[in-house]
Amino acid sequence: MQVEVCANSLESALNAQKAGADRIELCSELGLGGVTPSFGLLKAVKEHIHIPVHVLIRPRGGDFVYSDFDFKVMLNDIDHCIGLGFEGIVSGVLMSDFNIDLKRTEQLIRASKGSKFTFHRAFDWVQDPFMALQQLEQLGVNYVLTSGQQKKAEDGIELLSTLNENTKHCQIIPASGINYDNVLLFKEKKFKNVHFSAASLLEKNVNRKNLPMSFLPFLDEDKVAISNLRTIQDIVTRVK
Repeated sequence: MQVEVCANSLESALNAQKAGADRIELCSELGLGGVTPSFGLLKAVKEHIHIPVHVLIRPRGGDFVYSDFDFKVMLNDIDHCIGLGFEGIVSGVLMSDFNIDLKRTEQLIRASKGSKFTFHRAFDWVQDPFMALQQLEQLGVNYVLTSGQQKKAEDGIELLSTLNENTKHCQIIPASGINYDNVLLFKEKKFKNVHFSAASLLEKNVNRKNLPMSFLPFLDEDKVAISNLRTIQDIVTRVK
């Protein structure tokens, strides 16, 4: 069984490598479900990590329906990652009806230039997972990262197992809530890969309690924060 660790920093990636992981999915902001890591982190990981690294390409939190601006950013990020020599790309696009955006996903795969391609957990939002799996196999996707359309992979084990039995070319990677206590369940079910972060929350004690930097309304998964044209114009007019 291949062990893939979702790493959100160079320190996390180094720990995964030292612990014997087979592969890393590199991202930032685990609390948002992961977004594309910075160029600086990409370079640092490339300099220090020798096991395969697949990079998450997701320009923001929230849903998986992207504007033309978002999608151009995604293509540019893939180009940077391929230029740096990363072994794989993790990404995917949906349409507003919760079907896979086949055209855009195919563009992402082509932009990956033969590197391994994982369709990420956007898969857990699709209407028909079996049709979606067939479509992704036709596109040439190597891996599908999924929790079996449940919050935790253990709860989605029935769907995961059925998908695993029906896949022909790409491999199903169970993800979400996988830990020491339940990982053998996925090995017993004959999955070839497993994905987890093994993240611990470490107290830093460097924040001012009366001055938070996070803003919970911006973390609403049903909304996307965009700077408002009219609001900016009004403020600029007032101060100018």
